[in-house]
Amino acid sequence: MRESKPILFQKGHIGRMETKNRIVMAPMGTTADGDGGYSARTIRYFAERAKGGTGLIITGRNASVLEFEGYSCSALSNYHHVNRLAALADTVHAYGCKLCVQIGPGLGRIMYTSATTPPYSCSPIPAFWFPNMTCKELSVEDIAFITDKVGYSAKLAKDAGADAIEMHAYGSYLADQFLTEAFNHRTDKYGGSLENRVRFLGECIQAVQRYCGEDFPQIVKFTPVHCLDIPGYRKLEEGVEIAKLLEKWGAHALHVDTGCYEVWYRQIPTVYQDEGCQLFAAEAVKKAVSIPVITQGKLHRPALAEKVLEEGKADFIALGHQHIADPHYAEKVKEHREGDIRPCIGCNECLRLGHLGRNYSCSVNPVAHHEDDFPLTPDTKGLRVLIIGGGPGGMVAALTANSRGMKAEIWEKTGELGGQLLAAGAPPFKRDVRNYVEYLKRQLKKAGIPVRFNCEPTAQEIAFAGFDRVILATGAVANTPAIAGSENAVEAIPVLRQQCDIGGECVIIGGGVVGVETALFLDSLGKKVTLTVRSKLKYADESVNNVQCMNDMLKESNVTVMEGAAPVEIKDGSVVFDCGGKRVELKSDTTVLATGYHPERALEEELDGLGIEYDVVGNAVKPRKLINATNEAYLAVWRM
Repeated sequence: MRESKPILFQKGHIGRMETKNRIVMAPMGTTADGDGGYSARTIRYFAERAKGGTGLIITGRNASVLEFEGYSCSALSNYHHVNRLAALADTVHAYGCKLCVQIGPGLGRIMYTSATTPPYSCSPIPAFWFPNMTCKELSVEDIAFITDKVGYSAKLAKDAGADAIEMHAYGSYLADQFLTEAFNHRTDKYGGSLENRVRFLGECIQAVQRYCGEDFPQIVKFTPVHCLDIPGYRKLEEGVEIAKLLEKWGAHALHVDTGCYEVWYRQIPTVYQDEGCQLFAAEAVKKAVSIPVITQGKLHRPALAEKVLEEGKADFIALGHQHIADPHYAEKVKEHREGDIRPCIGCNECLRLGHLGRNYSCSVNPVAHHEDDFPLTPDTKGLRVLIIGGGPGGMVAALTANSRGMKAEIWEKTGELGGQLLAAGAPPFKRDVRNYVEYLKRQLKKAGIPVRFNCEPTAQEIAFAGFDRVILATGAVANTPAIAGSENAVEAIPVLRQQCDIGGECVIIGGGVVGVETALFLDSLGKKVTLTVRSKLKYADESVNNVQCMNDMLKESNVTVMEGAAPVEIKDGSVVFDCGGKRVELKSDTTVLATGYHPERALEEELDGLGIEYDVVGNAVKPRKLINATNEAYLAVWRM
């Protein structure tokens, strides 16, 4: 008897559109050509995800209306955008994947303009990025203009060959501002009652029907709950009522989001959130409507995704950043190769870089948005590559060399692979990082790449081994600050890995990401924790949603944060600080140093003396992030 096909790979239906499976690539921002049309790079990026077996791709937002705010990603406002969108549709369709084009009426208060140019919104409310600036209120005539442009944008998408459109109506952007009491203070037919607040979005749906026909599939992505306990922000009960109204207005499916910019991590999850973190909202909406529901929020574990569908909590599974990390996710799940799925780690480097105007690159996938830039060609030289260091940079270098047909070998000074990621992934709230380490180790084992443990070679030993190329991925070592009694403290890594005794009262010196995560970890163990910083608590080059989440986790914890505390002396059992000229002594059973790192350069200097050519990657160049290590490792091998 044949085993029934998993629901994840059964056909799905949204209106008249049929998809080959229930896996959806969730909408995310992408770069565009100068006029807002899709670039060849973006088309290639989406094509790889279609090739990877995804059933439905939803693009990032396409601005329908440029008159009020321009565009921040892509635009779909005139006939000249159709040709390149058609090229995208044709390419996606070639792989049996359906294309849904997300269109939106605007960003409203979220629009990043300038400190002198107020954005437009439903009401004269503060702009998000410039709180001292008041938004301009859209008139009734403006609203009619916008809704009509939304309909026309949908027609352009349909003309280009799109199978459906998705209305951008979530996450405290313009349509959501109309829906929300905290933002919508209007007294006309677009404000006041819930039915009136839904009217703007309903008229957008009607405009699409007018231009495309009532049977052209429309998905509405909306936020039934803002996850913020402030009056006027949406609670789930009201969100469910909105779902019912959207079904009456003619939506063919609902794509359920949570959160808002004030708690952006509830909208775009981070490494710190649990899997399925948005599922509760989709489940509530699913019970209230008869049209299909798309859910999202860290559902990339195949067994969990299948369980969600089996239990009827949703009809489709949308994966966003996981599709950046591994474009072939669907194909690997279908072939029961779950262990080969390159997992997203929730670092949100893609989001951070996008906000800087750069391509949405990835910490674990060096070719994301660079699909044709750095192709790996078969090695024709029979190269033997030695990688010194078994952290993420070293492992990626070895795997990349192996994929080119080179003979790669890793020499690691400790007895295990993973480098600093072993500490970074040690806290329970960093399991996503731990999963990535295990993925790399599985791939090394599968490839049969030799690893020599407890090996700390000299330059002469490297030269004698006779490898053709050498990559130094030796990482970084902790700084020892010039504080009296620093020998009485312990560095953060052994604390995170619980490789040392940890007392009941702990003082942490240093308040970057490492210091904060260490404090949260010790708090979870029931320790009394004081986190100290010389000036203000700050994070270098972190995505906004990650920072918000860490700050909120600190607020919800029992950790005491002491700012303006300059360490003077670390004693056996206490730490002395200078706090603005006042001497303060804190009891400390375990004092933890989270004061940064510096690159391990000794071997590099030895190799220079012998004239051996080598590449240096990751923290061995200077302490930075995982994305630097993996990308530099990949490119070092690509250049060979």
